[in-house]
Amino acid sequence: MSALGPTPPGFARARLLLPIAEGKRGERVEDGYVLWTGGTIVEVGAYTDEVGARLLAAHGAIEVVGFGLATTLTGLVKHDAVIVPGFVKAHGHDHESPIIGMVKDVPLTAWLDGAVNIFTRFLEEQQDELREDLGEQPHYLTYLKAKADDLYYGITSAMTHHCNFSKYRVDELGRAAKTAGTRVLIAVGSQDRNYYEKVLDQPISLATERLDRGAATWAGDARVSVLPGPDQLFSNGPEMLKAEKAWAREHGTLFHCHSSEELGTSLWFQKEYGKTEVEYALEIGILDEGTVLAHQVQTTPNDLAILRDTGTRIVHNPLANTILGSGMPPIMEMLEAGIPIAIATDGSGSADSQNILAAARLASQYQKALHKRAQCLPAQQVLEMITIDAANMLRIPAGSLEPGKVADLVIVDLRRPNLVPTRASNVVENLIWASDGSEARFVVADGKVVKDDYRLTTIDVDDVGAKILRLAERLDRYKAESEELRGTGAHR
Repeated sequence: MSALGPTPPGFARARLLLPIAEGKRGERVEDGYVLWTGGTIVEVGAYTDEVGARLLAAHGAIEVVGFGLATTLTGLVKHDAVIVPGFVKAHGHDHESPIIGMVKDVPLTAWLDGAVNIFTRFLEEQQDELREDLGEQPHYLTYLKAKADDLYYGITSAMTHHCNFSKYRVDELGRAAKTAGTRVLIAVGSQDRNYYEKVLDQPISLATERLDRGAATWAGDARVSVLPGPDQLFSNGPEMLKAEKAWAREHGTLFHCHSSEELGTSLWFQKEYGKTEVEYALEIGILDEGTVLAHQVQTTPNDLAILRDTGTRIVHNPLANTILGSGMPPIMEMLEAGIPIAIATDGSGSADSQNILAAARLASQYQKALHKRAQCLPAQQVLEMITIDAANMLRIPAGSLEPGKVADLVIVDLRRPNLVPTRASNVVENLIWASDGSEARFVVADGKVVKDDYRLTTIDVDDVGAKILRLAERLDRYKAESEELRGTGAHR
């Protein structure tokens, strides 16, 4: 209730609508609409003037995305667009946006030391000078830029793996998400072996204490939550991993970790410890339906059986896996085994953008080519893997358009030349195969318009972008003056 009376419900109408709801995932609605009150969807369906008259009679006035307040049928205007659920990114890193393109043509662990670790160290060591120069806490600016990246591509929910030096900056990430209006699950990192020595958690209680502080700060917030996110299976010893999994079970949260990403480090781990990372995780009892592993590229037949039998979830990140030369996980074999999989972008530093539709497209293209079967990962399936499947994996009420779900949605512009002609019979295929990812014209998060006719409403992208450029230029000078950093995994 506002000072001027009840807040009118929100409304979006478009030529096409994809609910991607359970029981009717493949439904394609012509002239579809979504109605919400507060942050919750109350109606989804096919629009008629009878529906419009009923809604106006019930509410008096309706706030129409892109057109303002409507009190008559003519005000319930239809976009030449398709409405889809807000995209759900099940794995990413919000500290990476300023290091896009910083280190290339090297494997994962050399990239981590040469880009991520040196950048997050730079933020820690020079935060006072950066704050004075930029007028804001530099970590917060970095995360705000990452949220702008998400909203640009229609991502309204994300699980952010917050590791390296960034694991100390949980509150800044939560604040950035609140500013942007997005949902974030913060997987708070830890490392206590086989990693850059300055970020090792000694004793391991430092990691669980960090979780306790973050959980206390964001307790009761529906859009920001905290869970254990040990960085890599190779960089955390058994006692650390068991302690963090115990915390997750006690608090009813997910447990999120990188696993078996790079070939060199996976082979080194097997030689060093006599088992694969998945076998190691099984041995210490941290695999179950609440465990979400990112990447899992290097997967043996025994690993596959373990993942299947324990109910472990996998997030596939094809953009980063190809750019870093890590390879690709056996996605088709995983799906055939019944292992739940979501598709995500990883961080901007390794994937070079947050174009989640491009990630879905690459995932499909690779499997079709690898298996020489055009039927592998059809467009509908990969669209579900960045919406409803990812939301189900993260246990959040998003990823589909149906009553009771959160009002997170994207209105994708079908007037763009690359999407003409789009109609009900090819709309899903065009989203995956023809879009370039930039056609998200309007984005609604928690019932609020956060991208309005291509303009972000919650973030001043010009101001943030100018400050991030200054930060990146200072980072280049810092890196040029620093010795090479080594210490991570096989890069030791």
